[in-house]
Amino acid sequence: MSGRLRIAVAGATGRMGRMLIEQVLAVPDMQLTAALEPAGSAAIGQDAAAFLGRPCGVAIAEDAAPALAGAQVLIDFTRVSGTLAHLPLCQAQACALVIGTTGFTPDEMARIDEAAQTVPMLWAPNMSLGVSVMMNLLAQAARQLGAAYDVEIVEAHHRHKVDAPSGTALQMGEVIAQAQGQRLAEVATFAREGHTGPREAGRIGFAVVRGGDIIGDHTAMFCGEGERIEISHKSSSRVHYAQGALAAARFLAQPSRAPRLYRMADVAAALQASA
Repeated sequence: MSGRLRIAVAGATGRMGRMLIEQVLAVPDMQLTAALEPAGSAAIGQDAAAFLGRPCGVAIAEDAAPALAGAQVLIDFTRVSGTLAHLPLCQAQACALVIGTTGFTPDEMARIDEAAQTVPMLWAPNMSLGVSVMMNLLAQAARQLGAAYDVEIVEAHHRHKVDAPSGTALQMGEVIAQAQGQRLAEVATFAREGHTGPREAGRIGFAVVRGGDIIGDHTAMFCGEGERIEISHKSSSRVHYAQGALAAARFLAQPSRAPRLYRMADVAAALQASA
């Protein structure tokens, strides 16, 4: 068991939590040391891998402080309130933190950034390495096409998602706006209804779909005269999110990793450099 990266997973019974646990148990360089659920959960005390039909010896716990004592990295895909509550615990335990939670306000992101000055942390609205590639393509397209093309971003997720637009969609808008020398807050259009009049040039529009079990689809449309360019990423499984989170955990756990807030682009660059 020694020598393996010690991982804690928050939200152990959620869709992503279960996928993360399954992936941690499947790789030889990691071991699951803690699985967390909020107080009052019916799963407290149950084996974290019971859903797989085989025990792993780690009981789901509600008290995060002692659970994190043996962990090197906490992976958190929960809710805003839960993630913020984990910040001081990770600081106190010198436990790195991978955050996949979305829906933070600017002030809440500032709290994360401040906490990351104590222990290395990574926040990404989407842990997929494929999404990192898509972001690079969006920046290139935005620079080359410029103001002559209208930009619309469409995203679709399952009925249970609680924030909209998705964090990934907002990041797409930020990348496009920055590539065109703009600030997303000044050019974003989040709602259209009724008699809206002609589309205002230079805006970045957002459309949101919620329904069924859609894991996550994102498309940026660059609409010009006589042609339309679409750059899309579509998820058919959560496994690549989990694999990206594990890559992020390995990245943060490097002994030379300085405390600060990292992004998936940093992980992708490190992987490319080591290839």
